[in-house]
Amino acid sequence: MNEVVEGNQSGGKATALPVGFLKHPANFAAFGFGSGCSPKAPGTAGTIVAVLLYWPLQFLPVYLYALMLIVTFILGIWLCGKASKDLGVHDHGGIVWDEFVGYWITMFMAPPGWVWILLGFVLFRLFDIWKPQPIRYVDRHVHGGFGIMVDDVLAGIYALLVLQGIHYYLT
Repeated sequence: MNEVVEGNQSGGKATALPVGFLKHPANFAAFGFGSGCSPKAPGTAGTIVAVLLYWPLQFLPVYLYALMLIVTFILGIWLCGKASKDLGVHDHGGIVWDEFVGYWITMFMAPPGWVWILLGFVLFRLFDIWKPQPIRYVDRHVHGGFGIMVDDVLAGIYALLVLQGIHYYLT
């Protein structure tokens, strides 16, 4: 028996989650603590949760924030890989841990304030959806948990560079 239709496959086809799938802590985390179950735009919903989680993270010293990024990236490879394997679908749309880490990369050493938090959100979503090269190539050719994570890491780096460039230009 299947649970309610949750999230989308990478190709946009809706899929049902197996009963009890989200009861496993790794799958629950990979699905962004439930945010990836949004029937519309699960990646955006996941990024909104990442914004909320960023609020306390922004006050970490730079070295601890960088360590947090490394740890959440490595953890994400395992989480996303496990959820993908459990579903039998590579990069299911509901897997949004990669959006968390991509957004947090965008916000590395970002200026303080809600304007920058929102601009980081918009820039990250833009690069994650648009997937300019080499992000598009990586998204299509690198598989497993690493493949799920790395395209969002690259989108986060692009967004980080643009965000920092805008800040530099305006100050």
